[in-house]
Amino acid sequence: MGSAAKKPVYLVETPKELEREPLVANKRAPGWISDQIAAVIEGKTPRWWWIAFVISFLTAGMCFSMIGYLIVTGVGVWGLNQPVMWGWAIVNFVWWIGIGHAGTLISAILFLLRQKWRTSINRAAEAMTIFAVMCAGIFPAIHVGRIWFVWYPLPIPNANDIWPQFRSPLLWDVFAVSTYFTVSLLFWYMGLIPDLGTMRDRLRLQAEKIKEPFAKLINKVKQLLYGFFALGWTGSNRHWSNYEKAYLLLAGLSTPLVLSVHSIVSFDFAVSQLPGWHTTIFPPYFVAGAVFSGFGMVLTILIPMRKLCKMEEIITVRHIELMCKVTLATGSIVGYAYGMEFFIAWYGGSPYELYAFKNRAFGPYAWAYWIMVSCNVLTPQLFWFKKIRTNMVVVFILSIFVNIGMWFERFVIVVTSLHRDFMPSNWGYYSPTWVDILTYVGTMGFFMTLFLLFIRFLPLVAISEVKGVTPQADPHDKLGGAKDEGGTH
Repeated sequence: MGSAAKKPVYLVETPKELEREPLVANKRAPGWISDQIAAVIEGKTPRWWWIAFVISFLTAGMCFSMIGYLIVTGVGVWGLNQPVMWGWAIVNFVWWIGIGHAGTLISAILFLLRQKWRTSINRAAEAMTIFAVMCAGIFPAIHVGRIWFVWYPLPIPNANDIWPQFRSPLLWDVFAVSTYFTVSLLFWYMGLIPDLGTMRDRLRLQAEKIKEPFAKLINKVKQLLYGFFALGWTGSNRHWSNYEKAYLLLAGLSTPLVLSVHSIVSFDFAVSQLPGWHTTIFPPYFVAGAVFSGFGMVLTILIPMRKLCKMEEIITVRHIELMCKVTLATGSIVGYAYGMEFFIAWYGGSPYELYAFKNRAFGPYAWAYWIMVSCNVLTPQLFWFKKIRTNMVVVFILSIFVNIGMWFERFVIVVTSLHRDFMPSNWGYYSPTWVDILTYVGTMGFFMTLFLLFIRFLPLVAISEVKGVTPQADPHDKLGGAKDEGGTH
């Protein structure tokens, strides 16, 4: 008897009810992915971009005008009083640093955990991290009052016997935030290199079709710039090998920074002796809150961008749904931390600590506390429902509530712990001034100005990484490069 012909053997097919939605919808080809992502850069600047850019740029100008007014006039233009000597500046600093956490988490930790869904959102999240840290850095600098002495915390060679106070958590912030910004910038740039090479090569191909001299000159300048920053990238096997090693090393270096930076920011409060601040739960609580607010901001930005940039098939509903799940998990951790704070205040037996937390929930700032709880604890629980996670309008609205809630969390921590100290005769009510408000709103304009420039001149999505998670790139997939013994795909 002749041996029976061998049939091609594939992996056991997944039941339809257990199948996951693809990371790129509609089985799009690699070439289509490149064209779709590059179209945002290569096409004509859309009207919505110009409108958003002008508004953001003017708002950013207002921020720096307020900073100039502050320097000329002094911190008396803020609403600071006795005993609330930390106000909106520190609240906004911690809020912006928290927003900067999602980018490195998505890029570094999810990369090390081999989570392929990060590929469509990591580039925008990394850019958001860098811009958020830049906004955060504004506030400590101007909060010192005499801004010309801001160089004191820097570890520079000393000429006047003025050494930084290394026991101060404010100095630890300088080291932590500057290190985080530097590594995040390098990590973002490293991921951009293959795509910069792609943009350079696409411009070379387009140059042959351009007839106008001025358009040819612009094309040549763009080629030179993309080529310069691509560092001679050719896509060779050696380049890919070196790139993947460097990316892995930077991911490993970034991971502890995600945990350390906001832990050190929390030490600004936790190492003090003030009731409401002096608690060991702050470092993990701040880190969870930072990831929570960071993912909230990623959702707030990417949901409109995927529509405006026509990337619904690359940044899919599955990506949004997974980010909603992370937001739900971290929001639940934050809610648990709120409960534990009250429990420890009661269990610790300190009447001052217990009063500080009762004052938060039922004192003059109770309205801020319950806005915080509603937005941070109740809002994320709606993400248990798939219908809500897959409704883009609802997710967008809920993500805004998350951002509002996390701002109020920082406000509650800073202000309600300060406004009633050990001397009742010293108690006061803190309110921001118009300078506080306009400076904060201006930083949002600064952030959006940078982000709009980013999406106009650099790929919003990592082209090479998205291609790597498509079925066509998998040699063991039916649509991929491997062939069975019968010669069919």
